[in-house]
Amino acid sequence: MKRLLWWLLAGTRGGETRAMILRLLKQRPYNANQLTRELGVDYKTVRHHLRVLQKNRIIVARGERYGRLYFLSPQMEENIHVLEEIWSKIGKSKLKKGR
Repeated sequence: MKRLLWWLLAGTRGGETRAMILRLLKQRPYNANQLTRELGVDYKTVRHHLRVLQKNRIIVARGERYGRLYFLSPQMEENIHVLEEIWSKIGKSKLKKGR
């Protein structure tokens, strides 16, 4: 799980957005529209990152269509410390660059 998260969050384009999605989902479930508002990014961008995270079993979805809520997967919940470790390293470097 640790290697997968490093690759998804630090090794690929869009990793910072995926990390922010995970940090939000750590707090509570969100649907795609709510994540779009919280992150201030395009809806299609959010949907893309949600698909990537689901495909890699980092998040799970419940519900139908627009009411579909996204949650951290049980495996991700068990490894939440890895997310925080990665964020402490990549999040600070992004902030220093003015992002």
